[in-house]
Amino acid sequence: MNPFRLMLQAHGARAPIGTWIVSASPIVAEAVGHSGFDWGVLDMEHTPLDLMVLVNLLQAVGNTRMLPVVRVPANEPVAIKRVLDAGAQTLLVPCVQCAEDAARAVAATRHPPEGVRSMTAMSRAARYGTVPDHFRAANRSIGVVVQLESGPALARLEEIAAVPGVDALFVGPADLSGSMGHGGDPMHPAVFAAMAKAAERARAVGKPIGTLGSTPEVVTRYRAAGYDFVAVASDLGLLMRGAHAAVQSLRAADTRPQVHTLADGTRTESAGG
Repeated sequence: MNPFRLMLQAHGARAPIGTWIVSASPIVAEAVGHSGFDWGVLDMEHTPLDLMVLVNLLQAVGNTRMLPVVRVPANEPVAIKRVLDAGAQTLLVPCVQCAEDAARAVAATRHPPEGVRSMTAMSRAARYGTVPDHFRAANRSIGVVVQLESGPALARLEEIAAVPGVDALFVGPADLSGSMGHGGDPMHPAVFAAMAKAAERARAVGKPIGTLGSTPEVVTRYRAAGYDFVAVASDLGLLMRGAHAAVQSLRAADTRPQVHTLADGTRTESAGG
């Protein structure tokens, strides 16, 4: 069984908490993995992450309890094949607009006759030829999460959820807000209402649904709206937030006089801060 699929089945009333890994740093990913997150997205869509570094990230996160989900750069068979050969077990596929897109994503993750993924026995995914009956085992063990990022995609939620092999749905608030005419405001009332309705519809068809929030407060609202798995911020977002808070705290506490040199060479002092 796929580990992410098992996590979703076992979570009960507690929505698994994740985050985004955008730094492309194995050390940062490993550290974040030890911080207590249940899952984390290794993002190849909006980062400089390449395949070799992805292998390094998967190795690093493999030392932690955080389950990796790899967001592929596109819903494209060659890109998906290479990520799977690198050892990814669960994929997040961006910009799925309809059932046909979802079916294409699933097919790219399956070896024939169930799909179109080409076969190789000496990949990291096959543990370099040591996994018995790897091709059949791989078809059962790959998880597929499809990302709905627009109004038209949400309108087709039920038909996308019904595609065999789709394990879960994921709503992207940022792109959805742009699609709805509220770009940059994912918490706009109209956007949030659409997301809450999406969670209700996913629950009605028995399909897990997840999303991403910028802060714990936003994530709490998504969980209350019925989202089954949620991510908060990113490794760089959390780092920048902590760095900014530390600098601002020290600036506010700095009471030393500030020395200024005027154009005529005169030196003056003013209160610190």
